[in-house]
Amino acid sequence: MKFDLSGKKAIVTGGGSGIGRAISANLALQGAEVHIFELKASNAKEVLGEIEAKGGKGFVHECNVSVQKEVKQAVEKVASGHGIDILVNNAGIAHIGNVELTKEEDFDRIYQVNVKGVYNCIHSVIPFMKEKGGSIINMASIAATVGIKDRFAYSMSKGAALTMMYSVAKDYLEYNIRCNSISPARVHTPFVDGYLKNNFPDAIEEKFQQLSRTQPIGRMGKPQEIADLALYLCSNEASFVTGTDFPIDGGFIRLNGD
Repeated sequence: MKFDLSGKKAIVTGGGSGIGRAISANLALQGAEVHIFELKASNAKEVLGEIEAKGGKGFVHECNVSVQKEVKQAVEKVASGHGIDILVNNAGIAHIGNVELTKEEDFDRIYQVNVKGVYNCIHSVIPFMKEKGGSIINMASIAATVGIKDRFAYSMSKGAALTMMYSVAKDYLEYNIRCNSISPARVHTPFVDGYLKNNFPDAIEEKFQQLSRTQPIGRMGKPQEIADLALYLCSNEASFVTGTDFPIDGGFIRLNGD
């Protein structure tokens, strides 16, 4: 079976909702034992039910990715007896605003989760992956590559996720550890629905269509589409792929010019 992950252990941070939920379910469907790191275990209740209903193995670990001690403890628990084969650094938070509208506490909050959280997880997992190799995916963004209006702190953090990927891929070639990143454009997740409801309660459909049209293909991405790319990068079918960023953006980066 192509993309078979039987016998592999995977960690997915922020795996309880949105893109992370789709990735967690996808990896479990292909046979991986999936360990979801969430700030609150209840955030992963639905995806665990989905995984178990299809005969898969899923576990949740309450863990604040910005706290290295918590990450190390959770990783050691997962690695016991087998090691770790897959790490998907998906946990992240957003912020809207240019540099003038980004307060110090906003910047620090984004950094702690989106940058330090990625570092903490890679730092903790690498010693276990060195034993037999593995695959690491950083969820970056088109905002790491092109300018996006009013995304100063968020773009900073995703640029860091992108360049950390390059460094890890280069440093651990000899250990058969592959590291890649995925850079989505706008994806239709519960976050988007909440953003529209909170900011444009009287024009939700209009704003939804407006956001959809920012992708040249004319729609937002689907979490499952991102999850299918992640599955490929985690699998043995991608054994020749490392040190690469994969835009999945409906043409946003290359086709937005007049």
